[in-house]
Amino acid sequence: MIAFLEGTLTESWPTRAVINCQGIGYDLLIPVTTFDHLPQPGEKVRLLTHLVVREDAHTLYGFFSSGERDLFRLLLHHVSGVGPKTALSILAGTTPQAVRDAVASGDTSSLAKLKGLGKKTAERIVLELRDKLPALDSLAGGSSTHPQSTPTMTGHSQDALLALLALGYKSAEAQKALQGLDSSLPSAQLVREALRRLG
Repeated sequence: MIAFLEGTLTESWPTRAVINCQGIGYDLLIPVTTFDHLPQPGEKVRLLTHLVVREDAHTLYGFFSSGERDLFRLLLHHVSGVGPKTALSILAGTTPQAVRDAVASGDTSSLAKLKGLGKKTAERIVLELRDKLPALDSLAGGSSTHPQSTPTMTGHSQDALLALLALGYKSAEAQKALQGLDSSLPSAQLVREALRRLG
């Protein structure tokens, strides 16, 4: 098992990063929250990792904080029907603290609003992680390196956030630009309004 990678950041995108470790380039899939903490290409970086081995591929996932990686692992190992892609989508749209609170209170509606989830998956998360609350408490208890919880983005707002991240904006400034905008507006219009604020 590869616990972490430390080396030089070669390239980065909102969902991927390439790290050069002693001449070997490791391609990692990352949540957008990790992208926000990456340095500029050419600088040193250290990411915690999780390796998913399948018959047709070995895929490495990278995380800025232990809280994110631990939640990713809980979702993969204890919630039926949740794969790596869905787990990354959950991390992109909310925080370990918010997931813990939703499970503790049985709040499936807030989870169901996350992109790619839906009602049935949200119900499975609450049901199957309810007996894992001690582990979720440790996630919410400070293991995350993010200084503040980021607001949950849902629907068109999350699509607009991902578009802004793809354009090179950092998560904090993109979220600030989207704050207060009507989330029922089409994603393209939200992006245009946010770009006006950022301009």
